[in-house]
Amino acid sequence: MMDRRTFLAGLAAFVSAPAWAGLASRTADEAVRLAAAWQLGNGYQVGTLAFADGLAIRAALDVPTRAHGLLQEPTGTLLAVARRPGDWLLRWDGDGKALNWRWIEPRRAFAGHVLASADGHTVYTTELDLDSGMGLIGVRDAATLEKRAEWPTHGMDPHMLTWDAAHPGSLIVANGGVPTQPETGRVKRDLHRMDSSIVRLDAATGELQGQWRLEDPRLSLRHLAWNGTLLGIALQAEHDDAAAKAKAPILALFDGQALRTVEAPLSLAGYGGSIAPLGDGFAVGCPRSQGVAVFGAQGFRALVGLDEACPLATAHGRLWAGGGGHLLAMEGDAAPAGTGQVAGIRLDNHWIAL
Repeated sequence: MMDRRTFLAGLAAFVSAPAWAGLASRTADEAVRLAAAWQLGNGYQVGTLAFADGLAIRAALDVPTRAHGLLQEPTGTLLAVARRPGDWLLRWDGDGKALNWRWIEPRRAFAGHVLASADGHTVYTTELDLDSGMGLIGVRDAATLEKRAEWPTHGMDPHMLTWDAAHPGSLIVANGGVPTQPETGRVKRDLHRMDSSIVRLDAATGELQGQWRLEDPRLSLRHLAWNGTLLGIALQAEHDDAAAKAKAPILALFDGQALRTVEAPLSLAGYGGSIAPLGDGFAVGCPRSQGVAVFGAQGFRALVGLDEACPLATAHGRLWAGGGGHLLAMEGDAAPAGTGQVAGIRLDNHWIAL
């Protein structure tokens, strides 16, 4: 990777507007804006997309490596964090202007996701202790992004974190549980030692308030979304046996008391990406199954086809799913409402509605 000073000195925001095939059912006065990350050629960017008559890139900002988690802060500014194990955290505005870069402290790595407090004073990041391999929550001053404290996540490989809808003032953190080593980066080692869990932490002190695990230790709990007081968790299977991995569930539910998995009658390759509420259930992006898996209150409903489906966001009463350089709009439970395509970019794992 290029030197940080060289990268920052040459950093430039730019605006482009490639043509998209329009979604016929949308109108110009129903503009949808999304913050997203993508690959363009050999480089990586974060930025904003807008849909009215068509979907177009409105602003873009070069970043040194792949971005992962995205967040809109209470003030309207945006945060992006590097894909794990990452070393940068970025604040930028909707016009593609970088406002604040923060590089990770020595012997630490960002683990892919970031969360802001409602009062706008604090930013929480999932992180890795590169010496021990254990998970941390970085507690950061929102104005400067400097770390004020760090708390253990009581597990390995922390990934996404969210506010606990049922317990105000508490955080829910997903520990993916996959052992890694600093010298091997994302290479998974010693999977027999996997220990995935979700934990509830006091957002003021970091005190552990509860921890829950699935019966199958090879299911990694990763991405989180609330539908009312029910938490949906996207799963990624790490079984040694290919057949077991292929038929493994990709969705778990947490009701505040216990975790349970939701089975599907077809193989979803044991891989769930982004997750979002949909109707009375959840949608899970399945890039290895080429579709969006839809689950309702009674279980699995459908797999809606979309190549490399992963990023999901809800806006204007619709679910917006991205895949590669494509977009799918869905209404209600699972009904596709239209598709779009953009030339020249490859969408990454997540996007958010603005």
